[in-house]
Amino acid sequence: MNKPFVFAALLSVSAALAAPGALAAGDASAGKEKSSTCVACHGADGNSANPEWPKLAGQHPDYLVKQLKEFKAGERENQTMAPMAAPLSEQDMQDLAAYYAAQQIQYGEADPDLVELGEQIYRGGNKASGVSACMACHGPAGKGNPAANFPALAGQHATYTGIQLKAFRSGARANDYGSMMRNVAARMTDAEIKAVASYIQGLR
Repeated sequence: MNKPFVFAALLSVSAALAAPGALAAGDASAGKEKSSTCVACHGADGNSANPEWPKLAGQHPDYLVKQLKEFKAGERENQTMAPMAAPLSEQDMQDLAAYYAAQQIQYGEADPDLVELGEQIYRGGNKASGVSACMACHGPAGKGNPAANFPALAGQHATYTGIQLKAFRSGARANDYGSMMRNVAARMTDAEIKAVASYIQGLR
């Protein structure tokens, strides 16, 4: 991704981490107790059965907290998640994030017919159209970058990833730092999105 965007994102994250009054790390045991309302969609261990709903297991806690705060504030719109996040306190969010971060994601498999294009986009992007390599921010193995609050992707449902990339592309999802994901997805074709989403599902 473009270096100016990455630099701006890192500055934003650093400022947030340095903010006074930040809460202590969440309590995973408390998070497990509070996760009872999350189980129906995300599974008891954060591995959702429905491929349209994200796997939360193993995700970076700060990223999960960010998403919950933005669902609650309406900065990320979702008719299902908005009412779920509305009653959560910041400590609730920290506890839930700690619990799901401690779980083990169940990896999937990539479609063999899509691996070549998916790997090309993930690792090298598309220079002709200006699509940046996904691994520049999300890492070679899809583990993300906790310091910059870039999420882990490896093992995520291909269906969910595809939905989110198309939402970034259309602007329906706009909670990315410096429009980083919107700028990348805007240049991606449907075929590239399908292939890279499948590749990510099998990444480990």
